[in-house]
Amino acid sequence: MRPAIPRGFRDVLPREARERTHIAQAMLDVMSAWGYGAVETPVAEEYAVLQAGVGKSLEGTAFPFFDADGQLLALRPEMTVPIARLAATRLRDKLAPHRLCYHSDVFREHASLRGQPRQFTQVGLELIGGKTPAGDAEIIAVLVEALRATGLSGFIVRVGTVEALEALIRVSGKDEPWRQAVLGAAQSRNLVAIDALAGAQDVSAQVRTALVTLPRIRGDRRSLKSAREVAGFCDGVSDALESLEATWELLEAAGVDDAVSIDFGTMRSFGYYTGMVLEVFAPQLGVAIGGGGRYDSLMSEFDSPMPAAGFAVGIERVHIALSQQDRLPQAEDVDAVLGGEASHAFAAARQLRESGMRVRQSLRAGEELVAEAAAFGAKQVLLATGEGLYRLDEKGSPQEPFDIGQSLFSQRPASTGGKVT
Repeated sequence: MRPAIPRGFRDVLPREARERTHIAQAMLDVMSAWGYGAVETPVAEEYAVLQAGVGKSLEGTAFPFFDADGQLLALRPEMTVPIARLAATRLRDKLAPHRLCYHSDVFREHASLRGQPRQFTQVGLELIGGKTPAGDAEIIAVLVEALRATGLSGFIVRVGTVEALEALIRVSGKDEPWRQAVLGAAQSRNLVAIDALAGAQDVSAQVRTALVTLPRIRGDRRSLKSAREVAGFCDGVSDALESLEATWELLEAAGVDDAVSIDFGTMRSFGYYTGMVLEVFAPQLGVAIGGGGRYDSLMSEFDSPMPAAGFAVGIERVHIALSQQDRLPQAEDVDAVLGGEASHAFAAARQLRESGMRVRQSLRAGEELVAEAAAFGAKQVLLATGEGLYRLDEKGSPQEPFDIGQSLFSQRPASTGGKVT
C-alpha cells in the first residue's frame, strides 16, 4: 500500500510549520496587547448549533457525521459560531465585552472538481459585547496591526456594510426570493446579476440607481459622500453611512486608516453579518486573506443577545503573501548541528540548549556533517570531543574551539577558551 492523504488536505513540513507558527504568534501577540485572551473550542460542534448560527450557508460546506450516540455533529467550518456558543454558555455571567482570540483549524467541504483545500488554519478574534462604531474600529485596528506585525506590506482592508444593501432591499418592497437573489449576487460580487435584478419593472428608478451604483463605490472617506448622493434618500443607508463615518474617524485616530479602503461592494458569504463587513487583500494575491464583520443578531440565537464583531485571517494565504514579498520570517530549523562521540555530544548539546540554542545531534562526520548543517540552515557546525567543543570548517575539519558563551547569531570566529568539556 502506498499511503495517501484525503483530497483537500496536506502535510506541513518543519520549515513551513515553523514559519506559520511565527506568523500566527506575531498576530496573537498583537491581540494579547489589545487585551484579547486565547480560547480553544472543540473541533466538532452539534450540527444544530452551527446551523442556528450559519444558516443555509452551512449546507454543502460542513463535514457532518453521526457519533456513536446517533447525534448529528459537524467539523467546525468557521470559528465565529463556536466562540459565540462559548460566550453564550461559559461566559454568560461574566462582565462583557468579551475579547477572545484563537489559532485554530477549520474544515469546509468542497466538490471534488474544485481543487480547493478542505482544512484551513485561522487566526482571528471576536469582540462580543462591543458596540459600533468603537467596536468596529477596534477590530479593524487590531487586524491592521496584526498583519503589520507579520511583516506583510501593501495590504488593504476593504470595509463595506450589509446594512446599506438590506435597507435598499426593504425600501424596494420586493419579495423574499428577490431579496435572496440580490444578496446572493452581492456575496458573489456578480454586478451583472445585480444590474439585472435592479432592472425589474416594479423597482423604482431611485432604488434601481442606488442598487446599481452603490456596489461600485470605493475609496477613502470621500466615498461616503458619493454613497450619500445615490442612496442617502433611504434612512437605513443614511444610518449605516453615519456609522461608517464615525468608524473612519476612529481609524484615523488609531493611525491605521492608510491601510483601509471603503468598498460598498464588499460582502461576506456567511449570512449572520448585520452591519460592517470587511475583507483584506494582499498585493498579487487574487483572493482575500481574511474577512469578518459585525454580527449583532447571532448571539440572540443562543439566548444571549449582545452586539458582536470579529475577523479571521487564513494563515496559509498570509504565508503565500509573505513568500511573494520575500518577507517570510527567518525560521531556521536549528542553530547548530553537532557531531561527535555520543557521550560527549549529549553533554555538549545539553549545555548548548541551556544557553538557548536549538541543536540537532548527528551521527555524521566531516563533510557529511557540514552538508547536513547546510540542509537545515544551521549557522554552526560543531564537533564534540573529549578535549572540548570545536567549530568545523567547510571541509568538515575541526578549527578553533567554540565559545558557548558567544552571541548565538554572531558570525565572527569564536574566541579561544571557554571550551565545553
